[in-house]
Amino acid sequence: MKTSILVPAFNEEATIETVLRRVLQLPIAELEIIAVDDASTDRTLAILQNLARENPNITVLSQVKNQGKTHAIARAIGQFTGQIAVIQDADLEYDPAEIMDLIGPIVAGNADVVYGSRFMVKKAARVLYFYHYLANKSLTFLSNLLTNRNMSDIETCYKAFRAEVLKPIHLQSKGFGMEIELTAAICRTKARTYEVPISYYGRTYEEGKKIGWKDGVAAIYYILYFNLIHPFRHASKTYVRAVNQGLNKVTD
Repeated sequence: MKTSILVPAFNEEATIETVLRRVLQLPIAELEIIAVDDASTDRTLAILQNLARENPNITVLSQVKNQGKTHAIARAIGQFTGQIAVIQDADLEYDPAEIMDLIGPIVAGNADVVYGSRFMVKKAARVLYFYHYLANKSLTFLSNLLTNRNMSDIETCYKAFRAEVLKPIHLQSKGFGMEIELTAAICRTKARTYEVPISYYGRTYEEGKKIGWKDGVAAIYYILYFNLIHPFRHASKTYVRAVNQGLNKVTD
């Protein structure tokens, strides 16, 4: 199955080349990389462009101004052509080698969506901020309460989708809100959702970590909005119908 790796990047000159070269080493016959530079002020875009000249499997998109991860992924969704799409961050907190574990249940025909969970049995995880752990568990609990799903890590950045699930969505949130928005959206469809354990090599703020307490407050708002209000809007109903129809065709 052709697999597209969607890579949003903002000021990641220290890691972006390593991430993409590791992705290119994956044993995937048909591989596509859609990298979106979110108006970086360092050499991230130049590095991406050099890599794209070396490898035709890499497509580079550039934002005119910094608009956040959600907007970058929205652009990538409009461009990818694979049967499977995987979101891969550019900072090496998630190991590209584990993409094979992530897409495994989809390739096997068991899943339509797979989340890489940092809180299942772990391969390796850096010991970092307890308050981040507590916030992630709290947000996941609140989301599960409203979606009636038993997920362990909705804020994970490692997610894989059948194209039929991801292509129809039109992301409306901002910043890091897409993690909440995507979860709320797919939980209203018939998409079979799985979790697999992943490693997590987290960064400190000194090392470049970007998410902060304001993103946590925004996440609470997004959980309430996308689970209690947005489901009744026309765009949400259209998305659910489109995904279910697409998955029916896959099953047939």
